[in-house]
Amino acid sequence: MMTDTQLHRWRMILGGRESDGTGAVLSAQETAVDNTMEALYGGGKSGGLGPSSPNVSRWLGDIRTYFPNTVVQVMQKDALKRLNLTQMLFEKEMLENVEADVHLVATLMSLSRVIPDKTKDTARKVVKKVVDELLRKLAQPMQQAVAGSINRSARNKKPRHNEIDWHSTILKNLKHYQPQYKTIIPETRIGYGRKRTALKDIVLCLDQSGSMGTSVVYSGIFGSVMASIPAIKTKMVVFDTAVADLTEELKDPVDLLFGVQLGGGTDIHGALTYCQQIITRPLDTVLVLITDLIEGGNEKEMRKRAGELTSAGVQVIVLLALNDEGAPSYDHDNAQFFSNLGVPVFACTPDKFPDLMAAALSKQDVTLWAAREDLAIKK
Repeated sequence: MMTDTQLHRWRMILGGRESDGTGAVLSAQETAVDNTMEALYGGGKSGGLGPSSPNVSRWLGDIRTYFPNTVVQVMQKDALKRLNLTQMLFEKEMLENVEADVHLVATLMSLSRVIPDKTKDTARKVVKKVVDELLRKLAQPMQQAVAGSINRSARNKKPRHNEIDWHSTILKNLKHYQPQYKTIIPETRIGYGRKRTALKDIVLCLDQSGSMGTSVVYSGIFGSVMASIPAIKTKMVVFDTAVADLTEELKDPVDLLFGVQLGGGTDIHGALTYCQQIITRPLDTVLVLITDLIEGGNEKEMRKRAGELTSAGVQVIVLLALNDEGAPSYDHDNAQFFSNLGVPVFACTPDKFPDLMAAALSKQDVTLWAAREDLAIKK
């Protein structure tokens, strides 16, 4: 026997048509929730969202009232896909009411060139809000993982001021704390070594085709964090049918993300050719290629370029995705080719990426690492 609550839920699922068979009468709040869902999922019934701004704006407020944030984000994405409500992102008032998440940022990136001027400032604020939240969550694990992986044998106890590893120096000198002065005497200074160049180079090479949207967002965040670490030199390259070097934008992840244009074709060969040109220390370089490997350019030349990079000693890693959704559709033949070269190929979640980079920088076997973390692509 169903309870009233269960019966009412079935009534809302079935839509209240004459044949639903429940006979349930909804309360005022249940009716409001039902109308909100009907507007999006009603399959053409009257009373839907329609094209008018007031209806959409009211609906955005309603879903925030009746549903938790996780459900709100799903319904927003469904509205954009099912009803083509791009005006949700073209009106300042609506954009202010949207629940911001990484998927919304990816959508804004794909529309960045057509968003009206009056809305661009609001769009940047939305992106900045999400970026700041991700930085708070991801920056510290990234910094700790990478710093811990750097070859400590290169360090010395007489570093220049700009080479001092302050975290390690403070820990080393805690015994020299002076209570009367409330300070530490750094008798032993620890630095990253006397090299003028970074100890390691990292090149993030990102496919900016539409399917890679959330991966690009996370890559931009991690790239900005790594660019702030003195011991490594990070470069950011994005590509579709053309290649763009966004390394100079790494200091501001919001500017970086707005510099990405999602969509278009894919020329992995062109991207690898450019990366090969900017890599000056192949034995000390990690190249992270983030793509679904669906090549729209010259596949034969792409494979040749990949072989040249690995033969030169570059540590190449292919990530089919860098997000929480797992691997998208990808080219299995190209994935197998890279795997045969000894290149790890798998999808990675954002929480695992710091440890992945730590493993790569310390020259661990990344394929084994991915298998241990259950990230390996199942054949």
